[in-house]
Amino acid sequence: MKQPTPLRDLPPLPLQQASELIALSKYFLPGEDLDSMRRRLAQALARCEADPGAWEERFYHTLHYAFPAGRIMANAGAESFKPNVSTINCTVSRTIEDSMAGIMGAASEAALTLKAGCGIGYDFSTLRPRGAQVSGAGATTSGPLPFMDVFDAVCKTVSSAGGRRGAQMGCLEIGHPDIEAFILAKRQDGRLRAFNLSCLITDDFMQAVRNDAEWSLVFPAFPDEMESSQLVWRRWPLHDTDYTVNERGQTACRVYRTVRARDLWDLIMHSTYEFSDPGFLLVDEMNRMNPLWFTEHIRASNPCGEQPLPPYGACLLGSVNLASLVKNPFTPQAQFDFEAYGEVVRTFARMLDNVVEINGLPLPQQREEIMRKRRHGMGYLGLGSAMTMLGLRYGSPESVAFTDKVTQRLAVENWRAGLELAKEKGPAPILTEEFEITPALLALRPELAHDGYAVGDRVPGRVLHARYSRHLQRIAEVEPQLVAELAEVGARFTHATSIAPTGTMAASVGNNASNGIEPSFAHSYIRNMIVPGEKAKRAIRMDSYELLAYRQWADANVDPDNLPDAFRGTAAGTDPREHIDVQAAAQRWIDSSISKTINVPSDIAFEDFKDIYLYAVDNGLKGCTTFRFNPEVHQGVLVSEADLANTVYEFQLADGSRVQVPGNAQIEYDGGTYTAANLYDALKEGFYGRL
Repeated sequence: MKQPTPLRDLPPLPLQQASELIALSKYFLPGEDLDSMRRRLAQALARCEADPGAWEERFYHTLHYAFPAGRIMANAGAESFKPNVSTINCTVSRTIEDSMAGIMGAASEAALTLKAGCGIGYDFSTLRPRGAQVSGAGATTSGPLPFMDVFDAVCKTVSSAGGRRGAQMGCLEIGHPDIEAFILAKRQDGRLRAFNLSCLITDDFMQAVRNDAEWSLVFPAFPDEMESSQLVWRRWPLHDTDYTVNERGQTACRVYRTVRARDLWDLIMHSTYEFSDPGFLLVDEMNRMNPLWFTEHIRASNPCGEQPLPPYGACLLGSVNLASLVKNPFTPQAQFDFEAYGEVVRTFARMLDNVVEINGLPLPQQREEIMRKRRHGMGYLGLGSAMTMLGLRYGSPESVAFTDKVTQRLAVENWRAGLELAKEKGPAPILTEEFEITPALLALRPELAHDGYAVGDRVPGRVLHARYSRHLQRIAEVEPQLVAELAEVGARFTHATSIAPTGTMAASVGNNASNGIEPSFAHSYIRNMIVPGEKAKRAIRMDSYELLAYRQWADANVDPDNLPDAFRGTAAGTDPREHIDVQAAAQRWIDSSISKTINVPSDIAFEDFKDIYLYAVDNGLKGCTTFRFNPEVHQGVLVSEADLANTVYEFQLADGSRVQVPGNAQIEYDGGTYTAANLYDALKEGFYGRL
């Protein structure tokens, strides 16, 4: 085997104090620093290799440019400290059966999953709507929302026993009869706070919105409802053999009532405008672009939306720090080191594939899923920081072109590594299996018939994956020979890329490089951080990676409020549509999805705001989330100092009197000192009793 060679050395940029504080609380083991953490991870992930010594050094050098996700950094090689935790960030619950046993069984599995440190997503569309009859009980159901409260309580209870806050995603089909209640659920103080919420948006619904048409709210019809009810055919998760399903995989659904599609769309938009929830997932687009389109029907994602997954699906994550690969920053000679980047991605893909072997997932179904498919989701952080260092304004046409190029390279090098690993270690087991061609598959991919396949034929998974998935067809546009070999050999993994939010990772071990696909929030700002043992978020000042780099490499004392033009591409300085342009350029090459939050001005008009989402749909995004600062609702992790200072919070004291203070005022309370904004938020959400 060819001896791996180390990458070039990374110029040292010591962690700022706030970054080190976050890393100590989240990722470092007792006595560790950044370098010793890298050594631990390199050793742990090289154990799976035939020659661990050779790969350990290669992995160590790669970890100067890339970071495995938080669960890997915190838990890989840490068995003596915490033997019962997982290295997997992303999971999705089993399909929740519409019965008390099914719901409680799913809640029990969720508790074990959360205890292991994994995030989890659910599709609650399988639960019949409020007021529907419960078979054999002589009663009506309460609908999905009260059962979501149960999962919310489970998450809060389990996470309180560990060092990481639990994370969940709750999804509901846009055609479910309880969709309005779902959209409005988080307007109640403290309700579903352990959840992110997303509506599952279909192509048919968006067409109804555009046509100003009526939209039917439905639920699968039971046999005794087939004759007496108005019916429509919809794609619905299958969980009851009594339902009637046609050859296209659609279920006969009873129409409960009909609404104007635009009214329902506006309800989502108003709620998102005021409360930053719910987001939406374009469920048809997720399934259309899924490389395992022939054997999965996805109905939910992990908590941040970057990993759409099937029931019991699991995926591990990792991110390349693009900012660390910029050469000669802030000069006319600035360039991105694509050669080193390709080497990092290929080696990192091998490292992430090794994480599958030490997954630590608590449920046998989850372990079977990840071993059979070997999903990973490699993305990047520091895109916005890299753009600044290259002299590109985030959202400009030049930055969009850079995003396209850097993401295409991410995808191609992952699949190149996937092919070589398959030759060395074998492909993902599912790609060695054969699948029967059904009428439903022919309807999804008419080109199968054009190539001579007929109903009943059996085709290897590697062929359906490489030759007929929309994602790999796109890769074939630039690397046809690579995809042809993948169809012959198979890939080591079925999915390779997604872009996670990386908020804590970027802020800590990334030295506050811009997180995920985002621009930097600002170049000097306050971060609201959850600190174990404290009952309100702590406000910590942080500088951006690019500002730190500018100070070091330019050898200059700089004023963060008076920076060169290269620094103007921040979250607040980017038009919302430019955010989507960048995301769309990346999504073209990402086989899973992208977690992105579009920060919009607090004074944006509603009509302008809601058009952002239509622009996102038109540009092929799989999901979209916005954040508009609203002090009456919550404090985000990142808040601009101007918003904080200009917002007045009112507190009622024990004697009944009231006091008003600006959001950035420091208040001593219950043995701690907090900003007025963070204390107000904690009180409102029920972390404290009344003052």
